[in-house]
Amino acid sequence: MTVSRSALAPLLTGLALVALTAVILLAMGRVPICTCGEIKLWTGDVVSADNSQHLADWYVPSHIIHGMLFYGLFHLVTPQLSLGWRAVGAIIIEAAWELVENSPLIIDRYREATIAVGYTGDSVINSVADIGWMLFGFWLALRLPVAVTVALALVMEIGTAIVIRDNLTLNVIMLVWPIDAIRDWQQGLGG
Repeated sequence: MTVSRSALAPLLTGLALVALTAVILLAMGRVPICTCGEIKLWTGDVVSADNSQHLADWYVPSHIIHGMLFYGLFHLVTPQLSLGWRAVGAIIIEAAWELVENSPLIIDRYREATIAVGYTGDSVINSVADIGWMLFGFWLALRLPVAVTVALALVMEIGTAIVIRDNLTLNVIMLVWPIDAIRDWQQGLGG
């Protein structure tokens, strides 16, 4: 694969940002990989210590949707930027979220306001993979028609709500403005 000169600067910048994010997460005390000592491609148990510790879990659809949303945002707001620099902008937002999400303030908020009672934060490899999943969503939004992108996002939101009683929308609601009825339903108390 050959990278053009115009694409090289955003590519190197994006890689540097991901590496910097990993270094900052390590400096914050995040574990590099799961304390279980394994790196798994997939872990499907959202209430286990493996959740948010490996390469993929039930929150991957949320990160893919982030990428779709960021693609749309940068496509509308910065049409003059090259695709590479728009992707760098998306990396900056996602990396910033990974840093904030793994801060004690947000970890504690998840524990008190959401169903993530035992949440201890992400491993570094999970955070880096989440950035990769976001870029996959960005790429999908670039390649797919808008209607297909929106339909795919809805399928992912509805699917994760059915399977794990959580998704991007519920996660944001419960983080910002917790609703007891949603928490009860997520815990299986609402039928």
